[in-house]
Amino acid sequence: MADDQLTRLAARLQAACLAHGLHVVTVESCTGGLVGHAITTVPGSSAYYLGGLITYSNEVKQDHAGVPAEVLAAHGAVSAQVAVAMADGTRRRFEADLAVSVTGVAGPDGGSDQKPVGLTYIGVADAHGTDARRYLWTGDRAANQLDSAAAALELALERVGE
Repeated sequence: MADDQLTRLAARLQAACLAHGLHVVTVESCTGGLVGHAITTVPGSSAYYLGGLITYSNEVKQDHAGVPAEVLAAHGAVSAQVAVAMADGTRRRFEADLAVSVTGVAGPDGGSDQKPVGLTYIGVADAHGTDARRYLWTGDRAANQLDSAAAALELALERVGE
């Protein structure tokens, strides 16, 4: 997936959010800010995008995204529970309408039998609640990051009804 496809998804998200008067935040781990980058590539994104966090370490997930230590200890950073907690905590802290999160193992290292390279969870939170999706990508690090960013933008679009 090329960056231009991410930009197209981000442009669709921008149009939907502006049409519905929604403000969005992102919180990313394995994508390292790629979702936020795609959003800000589109001119006019400041009208709906409040900002984002890159929460690579567990400490930053806790301190800045509001992920409870107990959730990290019980499920690990790469889990649906942490993806949801990242999105929900960041949405509340930024007072945003919608938050999308990404946590996973981009590779090539860091995988295990239980959490292999490519395993990614995308979380979303809004006033109606939270959700998380599980993905298992099979590309290299860059491909896994691009696929994760696209999935995050697609889930955000789905959440705003597009």
